Amino acid sequence: MKKIKTNIDGLLIIKTESFSDERGLFYESWNKRELLKLDINIDFKQDNISISQNKVIRGLHFQKHPFSQAKLVQVINGKIMDVIVDLRKNSGTFKKHEKIILDGNDKNMILIPKGCAHGFLSMEKNTIFSYKCSDYYDKKNEVTILWNDLDLNIDWNEKNPIISKKDQNGLSLKEIINKKYI
Repeated sequence: MKKIKTNIDGLLIIKTESFSDERGLFYESWNKRELLKLDINIDFKQDNISISQNKVIRGLHFQKHPFSQAKLVQVINGKIMDVIVDLRKNSGTFKKHEKIILDGNDKNMILIPKGCAHGFLSMEKNTIFSYKCSDYYDKKNEVTILWNDLDLNIDWNEKNPIISKKDQNGLSLKEIINKKYI
């Protein structure tokens, strides 16, 4: 495994190795010892899987402190555009976002630090997305930022996305800051 820094502090792309032959493919999707070699020491508590059709946007989600979650995300099958928004007020990239393409063929992962919102656009049908979380899901402390918030100005590269009612009713970044959710 190898880590690659991004424009957001603590947001890392983790490159994995895969091995293929006439039988198929093998790769380690998670290895604590290898992550420790990269100075990544997170106690993950929950694994989640989502399966999405093409053009689905999920997010932007985060949990309020002290229930914030670091996430290690990867695509098992399909392709996504992952969007991460830095909500850490003391960060030099506060309110900035990063877009990263994850493809099930390359087996790379993204480590999303606590204090960031996360969402993605599924770019293929039946995309299987897996993520490890450093804390348990807590519905009372989950917050959704409006996927098309004007201040964030995220270009999702999709004119007609499929979006849940929950995500359609997300809060603006200004509302989240005013309510002191971050």
